[in-house]
Amino acid sequence: MEEKAIRLRISAWIGLAGVAMALVLTAPAAARERVVTVPTPPGPGPAQLNRVTVHQFGPKSAKRVLVLMPGTVGGAGDFTLDARYLVKHVRGLQVWAIDRRSNALEDTATFARAARGEISLQQAFDYYLNGGGFRFRGANEDPYAREWGMAVALNDARAVIRRARAHGRRQVVLGGHSLGASLTVAYAAWDFNGRPGYKDLAGLVLIDGGLLGSFDAYDLGQAQQAIASLQTSDPFADSLGVGLPEATGLFAEIGGLYAKLAPTASATTLQSYPLLPPDLNPPFPVTNRGLFGFAFDRDTSALPSDQQINGGGLAASGDPRDWVDGGITPVSRLAETFGQEPTNAVEWYFPKRLTIDTNGADQMRRNDVGNFLGLRLFHTRKVNLPLYAIATDLAGAHVLDGARNFIRRSRTTRRESMLVNRNPLMSHLDPILAAPRTNAFLKTVVPFLDRKVFERKR
Repeated sequence: MEEKAIRLRISAWIGLAGVAMALVLTAPAAARERVVTVPTPPGPGPAQLNRVTVHQFGPKSAKRVLVLMPGTVGGAGDFTLDARYLVKHVRGLQVWAIDRRSNALEDTATFARAARGEISLQQAFDYYLNGGGFRFRGANEDPYAREWGMAVALNDARAVIRRARAHGRRQVVLGGHSLGASLTVAYAAWDFNGRPGYKDLAGLVLIDGGLLGSFDAYDLGQAQQAIASLQTSDPFADSLGVGLPEATGLFAEIGGLYAKLAPTASATTLQSYPLLPPDLNPPFPVTNRGLFGFAFDRDTSALPSDQQINGGGLAASGDPRDWVDGGITPVSRLAETFGQEPTNAVEWYFPKRLTIDTNGADQMRRNDVGNFLGLRLFHTRKVNLPLYAIATDLAGAHVLDGARNFIRRSRTTRRESMLVNRNPLMSHLDPILAAPRTNAFLKTVVPFLDRKVFERKR
């Protein structure tokens, strides 16, 4: 009798172990990540560019989707860390991060091989920055990109949103970071051949961006001058001012890979590179992660403020000097974000027209600037969506002022909105990079989605 009982207990343990193992094996499959290509409406340029890449996170069975658009010079990879957190903490959620069509121009295959460990960091460095075969695009090679403005970006985003609404999914929230947040509110008010954008959506998430006073604005004369200048210049932004639009993406991704895969090694290869801007290079030897943190931290960075974090600082001593985390974004998360493939965190070829249109769209109404630029912002006063907005030290109060202006202008109410001020603690990249325990965006957007959006009766 005792032997039979023991056998029954053993059998039960084996059965429970089998169930546990099945759960372990099936859970990743249910929540796996996918990178897909979404066809988009025809736009200026070759037909093969009528597509965008979307990095999808979360279970395929989820009925709720948060679609996110990157900011200036940003890519879908900006949202990887936040997306992995959100699909675990918001019930029944997928997150879809969009790469704009310009990302299809990037030659990232060698970066992807280095990220997988198939080639060395030195080989990747040599290919991109040391005459190893990478081809820089000519200034007039892509003239059609001078027309890649807000209309193209929003029509492409709509193709993704329509895909997200398929297969029984009806709750789609649109969000974005920085300029992506500006595109988000523009989408809600945009007229798509008679259909207002807001009718596709259940809510809006603005991560340190927006319109209606959030950022710069153009009057008609400024818009006309910007368009005229664009016709005789490279269609893509040169963020580092070195004459090569690709430089921002190349430096960020090679720096991210070195800091991710060899964090404590000396940064001799990178620091000795003659084209590295001197103001991004400390005057003494540092580690790879030390160099990367130095370049992005707001206390030492020479990058524009929209490319900075609150991260920490270099150690006071050591040879080479290492990085010491002390802010809200660990340098490891910075490196993880910029050193990833198959989607990355930088748009190598960011179209200048998109900035022009965004500045012209600031007032979100039919006016002379909007008419000149062809902006279809016809439905601002009808938008009735819950709104989330968070502000950092980039624009201070202006982002939340813009959100309040939107609430006053539209049918969105203050009661169903959430406005979060994290100036001056957070810098512009912190909401998408900071560790969850110190990330005010993650802590506040989860209850917004759960309570103000997905429980809302429409």
